[in-house]
Amino acid sequence: MMIFETKRGDQLHFYKKSLILNFGGKRNTISTSPLNGGYHENLSYIYNNDCKLGAGMGCKMKADTYEEHLMVLAEELGLKPDKCSGMGTAASMENVSIKTEHHGDLSVTAIATAGIETNGGRVGDPASWDEWANRHKKVSHGTINIILFIDANLPAGTLTRALVTCTEAKTAAIQELMGGSNYSNDLATGSGTDGSIIVGNLDSPMTLTNAGKHSKLGEIIGLAVKAAVKEALYKQTGLSSESQHCVLARLKRYGVSIDTLWERFTKEENGTLLKPNFVHELESLAKSAELLAPVSAIIHLIDQYRWNLLKAEETIFAANMILSPLANHFGIDEKKLSVGVTNGEVVQGLVDYLTDLMVNILKAQN
Repeated sequence: MMIFETKRGDQLHFYKKSLILNFGGKRNTISTSPLNGGYHENLSYIYNNDCKLGAGMGCKMKADTYEEHLMVLAEELGLKPDKCSGMGTAASMENVSIKTEHHGDLSVTAIATAGIETNGGRVGDPASWDEWANRHKKVSHGTINIILFIDANLPAGTLTRALVTCTEAKTAAIQELMGGSNYSNDLATGSGTDGSIIVGNLDSPMTLTNAGKHSKLGEIIGLAVKAAVKEALYKQTGLSSESQHCVLARLKRYGVSIDTLWERFTKEENGTLLKPNFVHELESLAKSAELLAPVSAIIHLIDQYRWNLLKAEETIFAANMILSPLANHFGIDEKKLSVGVTNGEVVQGLVDYLTDLMVNILKAQN
């Protein structure tokens, strides 16, 4: 089934849990895939495949290596392995987002599938695999895959720069949603298995030599990719500005959850509130305007302290300027908050303080 066509005749088909882009003319590509990765001018199609065995199930390799797996997939899709490049993911192709941006005769189309709920991470997070030593740990499968079609003739260097701009745009989309890493306290910059394939139009009379942020090409790459990644994340996982408008979502990367709050609540309560009622009241509190903005500000202070942009005493001072009025607003005597913040325990101290504050608010309401 064809679901999209560029004005140059490139057709995007949905077939066998895959998105297949058939080129309508002579194209050049740069791909992160192990199957015909790098720069090429002789490919005829590219694909993105949902490798899950079924809904809610994991992925299964069809060969010993990822490159061989992609070759087998190409053959199953009726494609010639030497004429295509491909990517795999656990995201559903039905959740694809297609966004096009224009500037005069120039157009850029981003085709994205996305998921970072289990595999989102920040560059520099602890790795799970040492390829040279062949030591494996379990790797989750959340992936942001992007096919970017640029309707302009781009030399190899420009196409490569477009890949950089595309990657920056993907990260910017995640940052604007404040998606968290699953491997550290940081914001994610992508998933551990992201892939991108950039396609240029060698038949175009328009030759461009710059795809950086100062160029119009770079600008519309950024707009198209950010929009596509955000929509794809929402379709696949529900991640959005609305879902992030919640204290629990903001504190997740610091280990705070419904279960940790319930455990803390029940340590001092005598069972007057059942867990379903607790969850209902907690979720209502977590979305309240009175709590969300101040907590978000404190989380940003914590981040800046970890990034060495603020000193301990500066962080504690600024946090106290927010926390004391916040506790008073909810009628909580600060003496009831058992957690103290010291220069040596800035991060955990502030996280514990916020946890303690939320628990005490719920106690006061019951």
